[in-house]
Amino acid sequence: MDTSPWKPKKPFDLRERLFEFGLLIVRVVQFLHTRGPIGVAVSYQILNAGMSAGSNYEEADDGSSPRDSIAKTKIVLRELKECRWRLRVVRAAGILTLAQDPVIVESDELVRIVSTIIRNAESRDAK
Repeated sequence: MDTSPWKPKKPFDLRERLFEFGLLIVRVVQFLHTRGPIGVAVSYQILNAGMSAGSNYEEADDGSSPRDSIAKTKIVLRELKECRWRLRVVRAAGILTLAQDPVIVESDELVRIVSTIIRNAESRDAK
């Protein structure tokens, strides 16, 4: 059994999966604080984007209309993409290690899932 702190849990419920992703981001930020001043500086940006995705998804449920919910879900997608990009940069720079690659993979999977949700919602809204 893999007990790596970087291995994401992948619950079926997206809300729960984003919560688990938020926990991973907290661990990544804690790790980045051990990696020098650049790691510390970028950690706050990763924390903001990674944590924002889940909280914005919660807000999307309370949209005043389907169009409002889609707009809020698009914010989730933007935050996930920003987080993924920053994770990839610090990984390429050697600040993150191979051990944290599952977090980057999870961010990519979440981007794909949320993109699909938006695409499906927009096609329903257009009808």
